[in-house]
Amino acid sequence: MNIADRIQQLRKAKGISQEELADRVGVSRQAVSKWESEQSVPDLNKIILLSDYFGVTTDYLLKGIEPLPEQPMKGKPDAHIFTAVGTAFNFIGLVTAVGIWLTYYTELSVMVGFILMAMGCAVFAIGQFLGENARSAARWFWLINVWLLALMPISCVFNVLSGWYLAPIPDLRGYFEVDALCWLCYGVLCVIADRWLWKKLPTEEK
Repeated sequence: MNIADRIQQLRKAKGISQEELADRVGVSRQAVSKWESEQSVPDLNKIILLSDYFGVTTDYLLKGIEPLPEQPMKGKPDAHIFTAVGTAFNFIGLVTAVGIWLTYYTELSVMVGFILMAMGCAVFAIGQFLGENARSAARWFWLINVWLLALMPISCVFNVLSGWYLAPIPDLRGYFEVDALCWLCYGVLCVIADRWLWKKLPTEEK
């Protein structure tokens, strides 16, 4: 195993991407990629920064004379768990809001839905601070939840502009064309958002 292999192994053991490692030591992602593919070797200052960040000695990085330490992030919860719980809250919030509206036709349904969704987003945010694989978890959270979070705001805007009360779904009482326009806007905006997020939010590993 050479220095390129050791850098790659330490990075993966810590659960970070090449871009994140590059940010930590003040270089470009391409520089880290070249280190790991043996196209170049980090200079002495970067070796010191890498050893401090990974918690190993410079001798281990340069010569491999020390065993690889235990994974620093061991025992840290996976951020994907928080993403799943947050998504469940958002789904329950939407379903609850729609159920209350269809049963009682009260604007309280919107408030209940937004409260539950706020809780879901809070759980997701906690996972981003406390969990491993945060970037990958964020990618999947937003790709799914943009559909759950967007419906109520878009419906409320259409309903209010059409002279009706706040409602979690389009409820325009017979105005089929406006109802259809609302659903069309919702679908188009969510598809555009997903396409943008797919490119904007990278997975954990490059």
